[in-house]
Amino acid sequence: MNHLGRSLMKRKELIPLFGFTLFGGFAASFMVIYSLSKSDVIINKKKNPEPWDNINPNKPQKLYTINQKWKPVEELQKVRKLTK
Repeated sequence: MNHLGRSLMKRKELIPLFGFTLFGGFAASFMVIYSLSKSDVIINKKKNPEPWDNINPNKPQKLYTINQKWKPVEELQKVRKLTK
């Protein structure tokens, strides 16, 4: 048995602390990977300087979304047409 296993067997009260720390590390790693896969995260600004133009309004951008409804704003649509 390694040193960590022996110390956990001697001090059993450290087992939940060790478990919660591992869980927190895995959860943080998952959120980093999940956030990097989203379309509104900019990793390379030179390749795609305006990534928000390519966001699908029908696809939720949050981890958990309740009743998301998207309607285009008329003023913004007019400005977009004038600038292109």
